[in-house]
Amino acid sequence: TKESVEVIRQAKARGVDVTCEVGPHYLVFNDMDLQEDARFKMNPPIRSEEDRLALIAGIQDGTIDMIITDHAPHSAEEKGRGLEKSAMGLVGIETSFAVCYTHLVKTGLITMERLVELMHDAPARRFGCGTPLAVGQPADLTVFDLEKTYVVDPAQFLSMGRATPFTGMELAGVCKLTMVGGEIVWEEKE
Repeated sequence: TKESVEVIRQAKARGVDVTCEVGPHYLVFNDMDLQEDARFKMNPPIRSEEDRLALIAGIQDGTIDMIITDHAPHSAEEKGRGLEKSAMGLVGIETSFAVCYTHLVKTGLITMERLVELMHDAPARRFGCGTPLAVGQPADLTVFDLEKTYVVDPAQFLSMGRATPFTGMELAGVCKLTMVGGEIVWEEKE
């Protein structure tokens, strides 16, 4: 919420060692977008437009340190009980970069460098994971075609989960290749 962003902002101003994260869905949707569909059931819930704008401002001014996937790959049964009775969570890993690139970078809200900081550099520093992209280091990276677009179709997900509020949305940034520990673990087949 906008109040939470302000609390974090003030804590950081006082020198408190605190980090703050946000999922892409909170940056794109507001409570007016909610549907009676379990793909919109998440915790915390989607909030007001004021809250969404406060989250974007928090990303822009450095209050929010990271954008996370919030990946919760629930089964169709767990998510098939309507908004009220379904499990909390959504599939985030399949769309997180493209959603942020489309809605934050392409719209001019943040730079590509800031997006990389939010989705890679800051989490790697904070949690001590991954390796730097450097000669002699095993590569942990993902390659995207930023010119190519696609329409989100959960039936095409590699994840076991299918619940995403981004179904049917056109996004820029198609994943072409993923490497972990210097090994290709996924590559788009043309």
